[in-house]
Amino acid sequence: MQVWPGQSYPLGATYDGAGTNFAVFSEVAQRIELCLLHDDGSHETVELRETDAFVRHAYLPGVMPGQRYGFRVYGPYAPEWGHRCNPAKLLLDPYAKAVSGQIDWDEAVYGYHFGRPERRNDLDSAPHTMSSVVVNPYFDWGDDRPPRTDYHRTVIYEAHVKGLTMRHPGLPDELRGTYAALAHPAVIEHLTELGVTTLELMPVHQFVQDHRLVDEGLANYWGYNTIGFFAPHNAYASWGDRGQQVLEFKSAVRALHAAGIEVILDVVYNHTAEGNHLGPTLSFRGLDNASYYRLGEDPRTYTDTTGTGNSLLMRHPHVLQLIMDSLRYWVTEMRVDGFRFDLAATLARQFHEVDRLSSFFDLVQQDPVVSRVKLIAEPWDVGEGGYQVGNFPPLWTEWNGKYRDTVRDLWRGQPRTLAEFGSRLTGSSDLYQSDGRRPLASINFVTCHDGFTLRDLVSYDHKHNEANGEDNRDGENDNRSWNCGVEGESRDPAVRELRARQMRNLVATLLLSQGVPMLSHGDEFARTQHGNNNAYCQDNELAWVRWPRRPDPAPDEESEREPERDADREALRMLEFTRTLVWLRRDHPVFRRRRFFHGRPVAGTHDALSDIAWFTAEGEPMRQRDWQAAHANSLMVFLNGNAISEPGPRGERVRDDSFLLMFNAHSAPLTFTVPPRHGRRWQVVVDTARPDGVPPGAGPTVAAGDRLTLVDRSLLVLQRPS
Repeated sequence: MQVWPGQSYPLGATYDGAGTNFAVFSEVAQRIELCLLHDDGSHETVELRETDAFVRHAYLPGVMPGQRYGFRVYGPYAPEWGHRCNPAKLLLDPYAKAVSGQIDWDEAVYGYHFGRPERRNDLDSAPHTMSSVVVNPYFDWGDDRPPRTDYHRTVIYEAHVKGLTMRHPGLPDELRGTYAALAHPAVIEHLTELGVTTLELMPVHQFVQDHRLVDEGLANYWGYNTIGFFAPHNAYASWGDRGQQVLEFKSAVRALHAAGIEVILDVVYNHTAEGNHLGPTLSFRGLDNASYYRLGEDPRTYTDTTGTGNSLLMRHPHVLQLIMDSLRYWVTEMRVDGFRFDLAATLARQFHEVDRLSSFFDLVQQDPVVSRVKLIAEPWDVGEGGYQVGNFPPLWTEWNGKYRDTVRDLWRGQPRTLAEFGSRLTGSSDLYQSDGRRPLASINFVTCHDGFTLRDLVSYDHKHNEANGEDNRDGENDNRSWNCGVEGESRDPAVRELRARQMRNLVATLLLSQGVPMLSHGDEFARTQHGNNNAYCQDNELAWVRWPRRPDPAPDEESEREPERDADREALRMLEFTRTLVWLRRDHPVFRRRRFFHGRPVAGTHDALSDIAWFTAEGEPMRQRDWQAAHANSLMVFLNGNAISEPGPRGERVRDDSFLLMFNAHSAPLTFTVPPRHGRRWQVVVDTARPDGVPPGAGPTVAAGDRLTLVDRSLLVLQRPS
C-alpha cells in the first residue's frame, strides 16, 4: 500500500476522486495507527507519521468511498492525570462522515474490567464496536435552493424521523422510519397541507444505544447520545450504512426544499455518548480525554452539567473547531437550514458559569456560514445557574419555556397568571426587548418531545412512566397539566368534550401568539403516550405517531372497532382545526408581528386606535388591579390590523384585518361584551366551544356592544375586515 504524507486539514477522511486523506487530532498521543477494515475480518494498519500542530495525517491513493476504518492510539493510560489512551480500543474518527455497524456492549469496548475499574482492559474492541466510513462527497443537488423562510412566516414542526413515519399507512414498509420516508410525497403532502414551513428533526447525528437500555430490552429512541457529529444516524437509512445514509439524507433535504420546507437539526454538542468515568471508550476518550472533556477536580471523573455523565470542554480550541466544522458541514454539504441546540447553556460554560460572551458565541457570531442560518437555543442545562431563558445573544432565538408554563397555567386555571400571560401572548418583551431582539426571538411551544403530548396534557395529572423500567422515578413531576377530572382514558362524553376543547384552546393560543410557533409531531392528531412524559427509551408504538384512517364508506359495524373509529374521528377533527389555525396565522400578518406592540396609535396612519388594547369581559379597559386579581382568568385582546408599524419587504405599508380575541379560562360560562369603539361589526372565525372549532363557511356576525356567552374554558376569535 502506498502512503503519502497528506495534509493536516481538513480533519477526518477526505476523498478526492483518486484516494483519501486522513487527519486526526490528539495532543497526548505518542503514536496513532489508521486501521483499514475489510469485510472478511482482516485489516491493514498504517501509522500516521506526519504531524502538524498535534494533527497526524496521511494520504492513501486508491482508498475509495465505502472503506471502513478506525484509529488506535498509543499514549499514556493514567486516569489520575485525565489520560485514557489504549491501543486495544478501535476508535471512531470524530470527523467521520458516516458510521457503520452498532456496538454489542461486550466488555472489550470499555477501558477497564467490569467490577475492577482501576484495572486497565486490553481486550480488542474492534469486533464489538462501530467503524468510520469514507464517503463520496459528490451529490447531484440539481436546482436545490434553501427556502430561507423569514422567522415571522415560520411555523416549526418538531418531529422524530422514525416516530413520524413508522406507522404512516401510505408508506411502503421498507421506507418506514427512514430518511427516505421524509422525502415521500405522502409525508410532504401532510406537512404542506398543515402549513408547516420548517421541519425540526430530533437528533440525526450518529448516536449510541445505551448499554443499560439494551440490557433492559429498551432503546435510546430520542437519540440525545451523540458519538458522531458529522455522520447521519445509520439506523435511519433504508438501504445501507456504507455512505448510503449520507445520500439518503441529502435526498430528503432536497425533496423537502422542493416543497418549500426548511430542515432544522436538533443537535447535541454539549456531551457525547461516552458517558462518565465508567462509560465505554469509543472515540474522544481514547484520542485525548483531557482535551475533549471537562474533567472534575479529580481528573478520573468528569464535570457533568448535562445529566448524561460528561460535558465537552468548551474552552479548548479543538473542541470549538470540531463544533464549528460540524455546523458548517451540515449547512454547506448537507444543506440544512438551521439548528436547535440541546442544553445550550452548557455551550456557554467557558469556565464554570454560563457566559453569554463565551468563545462559542463569538465564533458563531462572526462565522459567515453558521451565522446566516436559524439558531435556536434550548436555554438551560442541569448545572448551577443553567436556566437562561432570555439571556442568549441577539443572534439567537430561544425555546421559550416561560411561554409553555404560562399558557398551560392559564388554561388549567392557576391563579395570578393573567399578567404574565399578556406578556407571553405578545412576544415576551420582558425577555427579549432590552437587548434589541424582537418577538421572533421567542420560539413558542406548549408541548415538545420532552413531556406530555397535547392530549396527555389534558388527560393526566401525573406521569405514568412505568414502562421505562425506573419505577416511575424518571421524567418531570411538575407538568402543569390537568386531567379534566379523570386520570387517563375516559368514555365520559363530558370529560372527552372538555379535553377536546382544552386541546383546541392550547393550539389556538399558540398559533395566535406573537413569536414563532412550534408544534410537536402528532399533536395535530391528538396522539397519546398514555401518560408517559419521558418516552426517550420507547422505540415502539407508544411513542410512534398513530396516523388516523379516513372514514370507511362502508364501515364495519363490529362494536369492538368503535373506540378506534372514535379515535380516528377525534384525530381528524383536531387535524382540521390545527390546519385552519395555522393558515389563519399565515394569512394575517397581525398575528406575526416583527416588532413589539407600542400600545398606542401608529404615526402616519388615520387610525386613532392603538395597535393593541386589553379589555375585561365587560368590555372595559383593563386596569392594573384587573391584571393582578388573584382569580382573574378572562380577558379580551384587540389587535389592530391598521396599525402595524413595520413595513413590508419593499417598504410598503402593511395592512390587515383587525381581530378581537376573547379568552375565558374560567370554570364557568362568562358573558363578554364587544367593545363599542373598536369596530361596528365582527364575524366569528374561531370558536373552541364547537366540536370542529371553526364555524362552517361564514360564521355568525356580531355588533359592537353585543353580549356573547362563552362556555367555560373556551376561546372566541372575531374578525373585522380592514
